[in-house]
Amino acid sequence: MFDFDVGKLLIFGIVALAVIPPKDLPRVMRVVGQALGRMRRMAAEFQGQFMDAMREADLDSVKKELENVKSDFDIAQKELNAIERSAKIDASFDPAMAVHSEQSHAIEAPKDVGQSEVSLTGSTPDAAEPAAESATPVAPPPAAEPEAAAPPRDAAE
Repeated sequence: MFDFDVGKLLIFGIVALAVIPPKDLPRVMRVVGQALGRMRRMAAEFQGQFMDAMREADLDSVKKELENVKSDFDIAQKELNAIERSAKIDASFDPAMAVHSEQSHAIEAPKDVGQSEVSLTGSTPDAAEPAAESATPVAPPPAAEPEAAAPPRDAAE
């Protein structure tokens, strides 16, 4: 801001000696030193506050990123829990017991089915007419002559 180099400070010192009498010079130098010290402390405090604000801004962005990662992790954890619950095998399933029950059912004697209530002879009144029509004898198909189809055995010998 104030671009002071050695040449400018030397000119400033010469002007100060010309303007300020030599007996007041130690008091003025003390006041100037105190003012410079206060300015440096204020600059350091400002710089510290600025750096704190930058850290907080970075910290806020890091916090936001952590919250996003945490929410993503929570979502993934919920999905994994759901997958784990759906993939669990029922603890009550016992394959040995299932095979035993299947074998015992296969070994048991067959149960009585009972008698059918439906008559297979067709003696119901509704079925009497079709039964009468189907009662007419059907002529068997003409038999083929077995002798003509087969060659005589004597000729083959």
